[in-house]
Amino acid sequence: MARRREHSREALTELALCAAERLLDEQGIAVLSTRRIAAEIGYSAATLYSVFSSLDDLCWQLNARTLKQLLDELDALGELAPREALKAYALCYVAFAARWPERWSLLFEHRTPETLQVPAWLNESIGRLFSQLELCLGELAPEVSAEELALTARTLWSGVHGVAVLQLRDKLFLPPQGKQEQMLVTLVDYHLDGWRLNRESRT
Repeated sequence: MARRREHSREALTELALCAAERLLDEQGIAVLSTRRIAAEIGYSAATLYSVFSSLDDLCWQLNARTLKQLLDELDALGELAPREALKAYALCYVAFAARWPERWSLLFEHRTPETLQVPAWLNESIGRLFSQLELCLGELAPEVSAEELALTARTLWSGVHGVAVLQLRDKLFLPPQGKQEQMLVTLVDYHLDGWRLNRESRT
């Protein structure tokens, strides 16, 4: 490790976030604290507060990194037809949760105190995930309002998220490996088919 005076603010931030990710991956959310992270990189907790305003700030930045990693993987899927893209996104999301369970869990288990406000840049990252879903849905149903697209994207993704949660808790109660993929494809197909029938019934 470089001597302390060689660590700029940016370098110290990166050191701390990398150490926090290692702690998450190896020991889980329960051990995450500024004192523990500082000890991992050879600094005091007080020094960490010179680059993070609070543990919440550190968690927000961890979550932003996790979201970027997930979004990069979704982008890497490339150009696909809308229905196939939604299936690929669902499979990628659940696989990501299985590969990085603690980082993924922190996205949902970290609760921002009522006295604080989630930063706009973190909300923008979350919004980008749903924007990709809404874009696919909009291609399937260009006549639908933005409000309905937003609701449909979140409804569909709630189901996908549920599969991810149940898989991590080993509560899918399915035969060996591979069935969750079939479940996700079926979920997307049934949701899109039901949505189409609902739209047709309104015309």
